[in-house]
This record gives sequence, structure tokens and C-alpha cells, in this order.
Amino acid sequence: MGGVEDEEPALKRTKLSSKGLVGLSNGSSSVDRVVGSSSDLMARPLSTEGDDEIVGTKGIIKRGEFVRIITKALYSLGYKKSGEHLEEESGISLNSSVVNLFMQQIRDGDWDESVATLNKIGVEDESIVRDASFLILEQKFFELLDGDKVMDALKTLRTEITQLCVDSTRIRELSSCIVSPCGRDGSSRRDSLRARTRLTLLEELQEMIPPNIMIPEKRLEHLVEQALLLQREACLFHNSLEKEMSLYSDHHCGKTQMPSRTLQILEAHDDEVWFVQFSHDGKYLATASNDRTAIIWEVDINGELSMKHKLCGHQKPVSSVSWSPNGQELLTCGVEEAVRRWDVSTGKCLQVYEKNGYGLISCAWFPCGKYILSGLSDRSVCMWELDGNEVESWKGQKTLKISDLEITGDGKHILSICKENAILFFNKETKDERFIEEDQIITSFSLSKDSRFLLVNLLNQEIHLWNIQGDPKLVGKYKSHRRSRFVIRSCFGGVKQSFISSGSEDSQVYIWHRNSGDLVDALPGHSGAVNCVSWNPANPHMLASASDDRTVRIWGLKCLDVKYPNAYSNGNNHHCNGGELR
Repeated sequence: MGGVEDEEPALKRTKLSSKGLVGLSNGSSSVDRVVGSSSDLMARPLSTEGDDEIVGTKGIIKRGEFVRIITKALYSLGYKKSGEHLEEESGISLNSSVVNLFMQQIRDGDWDESVATLNKIGVEDESIVRDASFLILEQKFFELLDGDKVMDALKTLRTEITQLCVDSTRIRELSSCIVSPCGRDGSSRRDSLRARTRLTLLEELQEMIPPNIMIPEKRLEHLVEQALLLQREACLFHNSLEKEMSLYSDHHCGKTQMPSRTLQILEAHDDEVWFVQFSHDGKYLATASNDRTAIIWEVDINGELSMKHKLCGHQKPVSSVSWSPNGQELLTCGVEEAVRRWDVSTGKCLQVYEKNGYGLISCAWFPCGKYILSGLSDRSVCMWELDGNEVESWKGQKTLKISDLEITGDGKHILSICKENAILFFNKETKDERFIEEDQIITSFSLSKDSRFLLVNLLNQEIHLWNIQGDPKLVGKYKSHRRSRFVIRSCFGGVKQSFISSGSEDSQVYIWHRNSGDLVDALPGHSGAVNCVSWNPANPHMLASASDDRTVRIWGLKCLDVKYPNAYSNGNNHHCNGGELR
């Protein structure tokens, strides 16, 4: 074909038998045993033909590595002939002959020979050699036990495994397989400790041994997946679980995946709406208002909201709400007044939490759903049982009069604004305290679903993102929204909480890409300050915003040809984003 016959034939890879070790490269069990031993072989580097040559346009991919990884992938996918042909044509062997021998010895159960060969494959780190030898001899130990060769297994344990001085705890566990073969429940200790076949042993060894000697399984797949994930994370508008990613082109999402159109306007409150929050399953929305009421809205299967209950009973404006972990109950907090617990299905008030002489200023549920937490006007934090009994109270400057309150997912840490510029992380079990300190006054904060990140709204019109795993680290900043007089709240949202949204005093809703900090959109429509936003955790395309204009807006995808029959309120048509809602 096209002059190929005139070219010098490619070097053939080294083979250890007439049938070769093709099957070994992909872990196949049908492998011919190699004649001879590792003493006939010398550790030598792989063929370097083309290894220093660079491929690609960026000058970073070595041809030799690239070919070896492709070859490995071919064998893993079952294309043995193609893998062998690529080795021959390129002159670049997947493995050296001594590595091929080592792999075959593992597959054949030649444990002593494989340990000897291990020392000849070129691993310079002695600790890796010891750890790998331990895994091989452990497999030998178990297979001797399986063959009822208990004395041989004991000898292997005493004279070979123990001599490596690796993992004394594991050695005691192996000893127990001989001394006490059965556990207390009658189960076999051997079965509970051993969960490895020869194939999985080989895969573990490939992960342990340096990759320039033995390429790990599925290395090409890992690289491709990593590239796709990085593209997705860098995509400014990726907000869909259903968006398929293709290897044929770079990943890119349009702005159509972002909530940008008002689908519904909720107008049941008689005064400013201060707080809004979806339930954890996304089936309900709760809103709190200066009109001293809270409203539970139900989200139907088509994404349309309707009022389920209007909750009355507070004597002062309702400043915040908190959903129970199962979504069946709701807490509402009046401004320096009381916390009320409501049944979502009936709208009935189940309990009122109050303390003589003090006003309650915030509320939160413990993840177990058995206790609630509240901040008090004397700056303490109180823990209650559901029936209203006070369980514990932490005195001192634990919270401010206007404060958010959060509990981490493990139920151990309480988060509150303890000073104007500091957030307290209080361990309720050990009583240890840690702090996030800002240079500016903190106005509100929000905890991510996984309890690993914290959004902090500041007086200087910035939102800071903190990683709170271990020592807190500032990892992101978001700007452009407006805040000068009021408490403005922000939230995480979208697919895998990849976005940040916030209200603003300029009557708009702001959305940023979480990783890059880039502003994705600013949504006009409200006629007053937007105090709070909430992203539906079950629907990445649904966002709610609460405003001083007495309304709550439900934002969704901008599909102009889709009709939303419930996008009316009080019989009036509403104009948003320059067009009539239909």
C-alpha cells in the first residue's frame, strides 16, 4: 500500500515464547506459561524508538508514552491483534520482557518466582518493592489455606511475610485465620479478610508499581474522562444532568440551560417578602414576609406553584424559615419573637418555641430531625426538643441580633455570626471554637449542601466563597450586585451547585459561575430590592427570588414557544423581561 513495502520493517517487540505474552497485556487468563525463569532476564529499559519525539500541537505529549497508552487501551478493550500489531509497527513495546514475565508469574501463581522477578523490573523505591512483595505473599498465604496446606501457609507467614516488616496489624489478622478460622458469628475469617483474585492482585500491583514500568489499567479512559470533566467544569453555562458529552467535539453549553425568564409571579403577600427557601426535595417553597405571615407553596409536576397554606400567628414580621430534613415540617421565625413549627400537609402549628424575656432571632433543624436550634436576642444559642423542652444553651457571644444560623450535615458544628466581621464554627460536642474573619461587616451567609463551603455576603458588595474543610480558605469572590442598606442573601444552586445566585438592591437577580467567578446573568423584573434567592435542589432550572415589591418570582428556562398556563396572578397579565408571560 502506497510504498509501505519499501520502508524498513518495524522492530518487533521482545517475546518470551513462540506464542508471546499478548494476553498478559490486558490481563487475559489464557496465557501460555513462559519457559525459563527470571534469572535468564536482565532488567532493561523499554525500546526507546520514538520515545523522545513529541506529538500534538502543544509540545507536551511524548510519542512513546502516547503509543504505549493506546496499546494498553487496545488490549483492555479486547483488541489483542490490534494491540500486537501496534507494538510491532511502532517498535514501541507495551512492557519489557521481564515485566511480561512478572505478570505471567502472577497469573500462574508462581509466587516465589514473581517475588524474585519483582526485584528485577526496575523499581528503585525499596518500600514499593516491600509492599508489593507483601501483597504477593499474602495471596500465596491464602491460596495455601484454600488448598488445606495449613503448615505451608504458617511457614509462609512466619518466614516470608513477617520478615518484610510491613503492616503488623494485617499480619495479626492473617494469623487469626489459622488460630481462629471462624469469627464469633460463625463466618470464615479467611473469607472476610480476603477479597482478591489473581486478576485484582495484578491490578493492585499495577497501581503500586511506577507507571513508566507498568501502565495502570484504564489509563487512557482516565485521561479522557479527566479532560471531559475539566471541560464541563470550565463551561460557563453547564446546568443539565442530561447533557451528553462527546469525544468528537469540545464541550460547550448555551445560555439556554440557565434560568433567565420569569415563569410565574406569586403575589399573595401584603408586604415586603424577606425570605424564600425550597424544601430539600424541591416539592415545596416557603416564603416569609414583613406582613407577619409565611406561605407554603406546592410545586406540581409541571413546575407550576400554587399556594398550599398561609401560616398566620406571628405577632411580628417573619424573618426566616427552615425546612425539616424530611420536608414534612417547617420552622418560621418572627423578628425577636418566637419560632413556630408547622405541619406542611395540614398547615397546623405544632409547637411554639419561646423564652421569657428574650426574643428568638433565627432557627435551624438538626440533620436528625429530632432537635431544632435558635439564636436568642441575648446572643446565646439554644437547642430544643421538638416538644419545646430546652436541651442545652450555649451562652456568650455566639450570635448577633440579626443572624443566620446553620448546622453542618454531620450535626456537630453550629455556624453563626458571632461578631460583625466573624463567623463562629462551634463544635457542640467538644465546645471547640473556630472562626472565619473578614475585613468587612458580614450581613449573611449560606452553607453548601455538602457542608464543605460557605458563602459570605459582605457590606462592601462582595460575596466570598470559603472552603471550610480543615483550616478555612478563601477560594472565590463574586461582585456586581448592589447592597447598601438591607440584608441581601445569596445561595448555591444548579447542577452540583455549580452556580452562585444573589439578590440585589438594584432589583435584579445575579448569577455567577462558581468556579470561575464570571457573571453569567443579571435578571431584571422586580421593582424593588431582591432580598433573598433560592435554587430548587431538585430542578436546576428553577430559581425563586423574594423582593420588597411584595412578590416572589419563579425563574426558568427561556423557551419562548412554551406556554405556562399558571403564569398569571390575581387575573392580571404581568410583563417581565420585555415580554408578556404566556
